[in-house]
Amino acid sequence: MRKLIVFNHVTLDGYFVDRKGDMSWANAHQDDEEWNAFVAGNASSGGELLLGRVTYELMASFWPTPVAMEHMPAVAEGMNRMRKVVFSRTLDDVSWSNTRLVKGDPAEEVRRMKAEPGEGMTILGSGSIVARLAQEGLIDEYQIVLNPIALGRGRSMFDGISKKLALQLAGTRTFGNGNVVLYYEPAA
Repeated sequence: MRKLIVFNHVTLDGYFVDRKGDMSWANAHQDDEEWNAFVAGNASSGGELLLGRVTYELMASFWPTPVAMEHMPAVAEGMNRMRKVVFSRTLDDVSWSNTRLVKGDPAEEVRRMKAEPGEGMTILGSGSIVARLAQEGLIDEYQIVLNPIALGRGRSMFDGISKKLALQLAGTRTFGNGNVVLYYEPAA
């Protein structure tokens, strides 16, 4: 069975986007070689990305551009090469390379995808998708990058869950730029 991972940045006050839906603050601490190698390694690790419409539109407007290739070539190459699935009821088509559009129920599609052979899947951003799939028990691991910043207001990636989500810490990794990756799994 394929594994589904969530990889998201959050602030010290628990938000993954600010009150306007922006998450550019997550890129504020890029001056760390170890962090940059970690990000590049994740982008080139293979697998499949799962995205909601908003995250897809944000990423598709950046990663295929010459600016992305100039500033973060390893990450851009990995992001453009990876297979991607976009969950959206409003998009009619997708143009980013290796992308497939799913208009149906995300939980139903992820159940089907998890049963297929293949590499793991990773959700980036996409708070409504995270909340929906978390409630269905379909997420195997949460990789949360805690950024050393507070926003005061914003939105949690768990907005919309209707029942408590119990998780257990499986590991941590600290970087010189102040970011800390927290690895959580659903509690047994």
